[in-house]
Amino acid sequence: MAAVDIDVPVDTDPQIYSPEDMERQAEGFKEQGNAYYSKKDYSEAFNYYTKAIDASPKTASYYGNRAATLMMLCRFREALEDSQQAVRLDDCFMKGHLREGKCHLSLGNAMAASRCFQKVLELEPSNREAQQENKTAAMLLEYERMADFGFEKRDFRKVVYCMDRALAVASACHRFKILKAECLALLGRYPEAQSVASDILRMDSTNADALYVRGLCLYYEDCIDKAVQFFVQALRMAPDHEKARLACRNAKALKAKKEEGNLAFKSCNYEAAYQLYTEALTIDPNNIKTNAKLYCNRATAGAKLQKLEQAIGDCTSAIKLDDTYIKAYLRRAQCYMTTEQYEEAVRDYEKVYQTEKTSDHKHLLKTAQLELKKSKRKDYYKVLGVGKNATEDEIKKAYRKRALMHHPDRHSAATPEVQKEEEKKFKEVGEAFTVLSDPKKKIRYDNGHDLEDDCSFDGGDFDANNIFRAFFGGHGGGGGFSFDSSPDSGPGNFFFQFG
Repeated sequence: MAAVDIDVPVDTDPQIYSPEDMERQAEGFKEQGNAYYSKKDYSEAFNYYTKAIDASPKTASYYGNRAATLMMLCRFREALEDSQQAVRLDDCFMKGHLREGKCHLSLGNAMAASRCFQKVLELEPSNREAQQENKTAAMLLEYERMADFGFEKRDFRKVVYCMDRALAVASACHRFKILKAECLALLGRYPEAQSVASDILRMDSTNADALYVRGLCLYYEDCIDKAVQFFVQALRMAPDHEKARLACRNAKALKAKKEEGNLAFKSCNYEAAYQLYTEALTIDPNNIKTNAKLYCNRATAGAKLQKLEQAIGDCTSAIKLDDTYIKAYLRRAQCYMTTEQYEEAVRDYEKVYQTEKTSDHKHLLKTAQLELKKSKRKDYYKVLGVGKNATEDEIKKAYRKRALMHHPDRHSAATPEVQKEEEKKFKEVGEAFTVLSDPKKKIRYDNGHDLEDDCSFDGGDFDANNIFRAFFGGHGGGGGFSFDSSPDSGPGNFFFQFG
């Protein structure tokens, strides 16, 4: 039968210390801790104060010293525990109460801090440090109150301002940091908000509030799938987190409605797409980036439905939400071009080209500038009442109609003011026909060239009557036309009488 080894306990430390020895040893550790504290070597100081506590766990000042060291190491929660243990052991230990109050302040608990400072003032009413710290606690409470009021009024800049000042006092308060980060996200300052949330998550990866803010930033940056993952994780850590639950629901609803609208648009069901984008816009007014895209999408659907003014309004709404949104500027400019609002179109295309200097954007700008230039000349097509694609025959018919309508002889019985106006229109009709009936001049006119540079055209000096005679086959030698009412025709009819 094999032998079995048996472990025999060995007394490795046979020396037994008396309580007095332990106290002396603890005091030695404390002195060494003090020396390291003076040198600002707080880690070593912490080690020696811990040894002192192990040797004499009922001495309040050792816990107080270790609390001071932990505060210097920014480990305020641990420092708070040591401070509280110190005053449990000695309720008259003023430094313990002061340190407990300072820990509460750093952690953002102003009311608890104030109670600690009041305790010091009961022990020593003239204690200036306690008086000053008590004022600081009151100031912190006021910043909290102002921040709560600002958040309720959706004045997020005010909240950030208050939290910055509160955090100058309560540097370790996660609650203040989270509130600031949430408001930064609501202001569209996503990188700053993400930085605050990430700092907290590095210290505490299960912090539900920080997970919520991280998701909120992604949600507002239109990264909805990733945002939902963070919201779900936050709810896993804190199932009753109402803000995360609401944001998760909104994110899913917004994504579904937007995708439904996109599908309807791709199926050319523009009316349905327009309605779905409208419904999506009501889900979360705070989601600036997604709502900017929704406005632009609705503008695209509206343009397809010939709702051009509404489309321009939607693009303007998108730009108000995101003034860097190039697609909204392009869509609005296109609508301006269609509605012949060329100055506005040029302004939008200039903005686009300044931002993205591509050949396509340059071409769009040049086209808009040309149309603006053309719009400031006389519109000969409008003068004749024809479209820009009118045929030669249509132009001739239009000239015949307008020339007869405005010929001065027809208005010889009218007032001088009417005669002058009709003569002006008659001349414009002649100018229009001179240009649009000549293929070369028409091409130059359509391309936006200045016809004044063409020596064969002098719009300010030609005789509209000559054009009229040439068109109607009149005779030379100074013969004129008279417009008389025909004996067997009704009022307003006329015939030509050659002189």
